Amino acid sequence: MARRERRPRQHLPGIADLRIAADEATTALVVEVLRREFNITDPEPYDSGYSYLRLDTGNTAGDPGDD
Repeated sequence: MARRERRPRQHLPGIADLRIAADEATTALVVEVLRREFNITDPEPYDSGYSYLRLDTGNTAGDPGDD
């Protein structure tokens, strides 16, 4: 079986890329807990068994003009 084409990864300040290696029920529980404290994307399951999501930790970059 050929591997799926991967989307280019983007890296932004304050964004964490997470990979969860768990069954569907455990992944749902982890996502529920993360949603209580953070803005996150819906987990995207891959054929490998991992689920990937992004978590917004807040922008850590300084604002332009702040000296």
